[in-house]
Amino acid sequence: MSFLGSFDISASGMSAQRLRMDIAAENIANVDTTRTEAGGAYRRKDVVFQSYGDNSFKDALKNAAKGNGYVAKRTPGVRVSNIIEDDRELKRVYNPSHPDADADGYVEMPNVDVLKETVDSMSATRSYEANVTALNAMKAMAQKALEIGK
Repeated sequence: MSFLGSFDISASGMSAQRLRMDIAAENIANVDTTRTEAGGAYRRKDVVFQSYGDNSFKDALKNAAKGNGYVAKRTPGVRVSNIIEDDRELKRVYNPSHPDADADGYVEMPNVDVLKETVDSMSATRSYEANVTALNAMKAMAQKALEIGK
């Protein structure tokens, strides 16, 4: 992996965490949505991350232990491989005056927990910030390396 490939790794992490924050915001925005285009109440969404690149961490560790170093043909990183719907049961709330109430007066509400979404959003924010910090550290190292020739 080249020194500048580190920028790609941090950028891929920032991109993935930004999408995770967007999904958490979408979930919070739809906490009271009882009617969707697909029919029924809104279902919570979650992101699935996937690493990519030629070598896994296990392979890199084995190569380092053998003294071969780490050589990748493609810069590793992370991406969102899928956005899935949470299959937990929807909440049933008694509200007979609601237009979407069933014959017994219950309304199916989204399976979104605002507290969990807030924690997910905070976690994604911290991960994003960690990638920004790593990116800035690599940028500072590159600038120092350029100053060596002066």
